[in-house]
Amino acid sequence: VQLVESGGASVQTGGSLTLSCLASGFSVDDDYVVGWFRRAPGKEREAVASFSTGDGRKFYTDSVKGRFTISSDGVKNSVLLQMNSLNPGDTAVYYCAVFFGLYIGVGKRAMFDSDRYTNWGQGTQVTVSI
Repeated sequence: VQLVESGGASVQTGGSLTLSCLASGFSVDDDYVVGWFRRAPGKEREAVASFSTGDGRKFYTDSVKGRFTISSDGVKNSVLLQMNSLNPGDTAVYYCAVFFGLYIGVGKRAMFDSDRYTNWGQGTQVTVSI
């Protein structure tokens, strides 16, 4: 299993980016939970968004609700993070991660628990300037 993020860039406040997490070794149509996490300079890693293929539930951290959207692209076997209305607070290295299995009704706390995730990508840098 390998995850490779791409799409990070430097943008101005108000801009948009779409991050892609290319998956190999499994299909995005399999059963799993995928999450996007980020680590800003001097801060701990935090969960940004996640969804479970078992029931399609999606969760977002409060600071990105209404601005970010997590989705999957079966054609490209990728998981995407569409980010709009970016602000300097979004500056971070963004990582995608997965853990496998059929999960239904799993709550946000569990899906945001980074210890559950078994496979991680290398990260992609997003920088938002004023």
